[in-house]
Amino acid sequence: MKVAFISCTKTKSLHACSAREMYQPSALFQKAVRYVEQCDYDAWFILSAKYGLLEPDTVIEPYDVSVNQLHTSARKTWSHSVLAQVMAFPTPISRIDFYAGRPYREQLMHDLELRGIPCQTPLQGKGIGEQLRYYALHTQDFHP
Repeated sequence: MKVAFISCTKTKSLHACSAREMYQPSALFQKAVRYVEQCDYDAWFILSAKYGLLEPDTVIEPYDVSVNQLHTSARKTWSHSVLAQVMAFPTPISRIDFYAGRPYREQLMHDLELRGIPCQTPLQGKGIGEQLRYYALHTQDFHP
């Protein structure tokens, strides 16, 4: 199973809703979702600083936490929690592509690769503006 992980965003809805809707105020999140849904992923998930790994339809409450704010030890704890969620998947994962910043992926990618799960960061090194342009060029039916 090939999956994509998209990080949560600072900008969120103000009421309880599905995880997919929670981060819709972010243009980067919207475009990342549109992009991964048009790729050949079997599934995609959201990396949430508060909730860990979320399925897009999971209903959550708004929150104000970022992995960027966590100290190294708390970030490791968060990563180990997400790792446990991944390892509990009923279908083995053949690859994970990360559409997330370094704080969300660094420790987690290391832990996953130690367990034999290959990880990639297709947009690594691209700033937010470059990522937005990439999604615009590589997504069908893009409307600015």
